[in-house]
Amino acid sequence: MTDTLSTPEHRRPWSHRTSLGVDLALAIPLFLLESAWLVLDWIYGFGLEVWAAQGDQARIDAAGLAHIGRVRMLLIAVLVLSVLAGIFRARWTVIAHLLVALLAGGVLAAARHEWDNNHPPSPTCIRSGANC
Repeated sequence: MTDTLSTPEHRRPWSHRTSLGVDLALAIPLFLLESAWLVLDWIYGFGLEVWAAQGDQARIDAAGLAHIGRVRMLLIAVLVLSVLAGIFRARWTVIAHLLVALLAGGVLAAARHEWDNNHPPSPTCIRSGANC
């Protein structure tokens, strides 16, 4: 009798769904960590810097731009992680990351709206999109 050696099964990330336990073990802590980062950055990264500026508009503007940059980087990182979770077919991790991406997008939109309201275009500018 001859034994045929079975070929080793190559496990590709998209070939099998990630188990529910592993998926939830990644989704819940990452969701809490990313959400907490948004809140703590808003309070300590932006809020304390504005408080420390004590009315110095240049420092307040720098803190606002730095906050917008950090939230933008978090949004990019969360979207990349959600794509990776989608490749590994981890449904709850994708959902958690997309919720954080929506939250970060909302924070980013609010910060940009506040920036645009506080910095109107100069009166010598003919059109507002010209970056005068």
